[in-house]
Amino acid sequence: MSTQIQPRQRYGEVHESEALRIPAEKAEQLVDALNTDLAATYVLYHQIKKHHWLVEGAEFRDVHEYLGEVAADLEEGADAIAERAQALGGVPLSGGANYEEHAPVTPEDADAYDVRTSLENDLEMFGDVVESLREHVRLANNLGDYTTEDHLRDVLEDVEEHGHHVEHYLEDDTLVSPEALD
Repeated sequence: MSTQIQPRQRYGEVHESEALRIPAEKAEQLVDALNTDLAATYVLYHQIKKHHWLVEGAEFRDVHEYLGEVAADLEEGADAIAERAQALGGVPLSGGANYEEHAPVTPEDADAYDVRTSLENDLEMFGDVVESLREHVRLANNLGDYTTEDHLRDVLEDVEEHGHHVEHYLEDDTLVSPEALD
């Protein structure tokens, strides 16, 4: 725990950036949106990591490795979001409980599920995160912050791509013989 009595900046406060020249009221909206997407991205990240650790079955290795790549991409996207929130004069959200409290998505419970159920849960969350990112891309554009818009578009592109790949994992076609599944 910090021994500093007075924080330099409280969460929720936005200090105007002279370099970026985005008015404070716009920066506050943008930082709030970025923190929402940061929270959603980390909630999704932790669920993906859980499934990365727990996946079993005939396709274990491929799914395990793929989910590891997804988690790394999500962490990279979260970092870009947090860096932009800070650049706009805000304090990036941090901490697991804070992420869950501020995220527009709800993680599955702590139990372990079969790989298909896990991926179905991931697909649902990917869709929710996509919707949030799209909304905030529009917000950034409407507020004239094209750099934030660009950062969010990059994250959105990765999230959409991974969601699409998860959707493919859930298709009914497989090389695994029905006998191997019994």
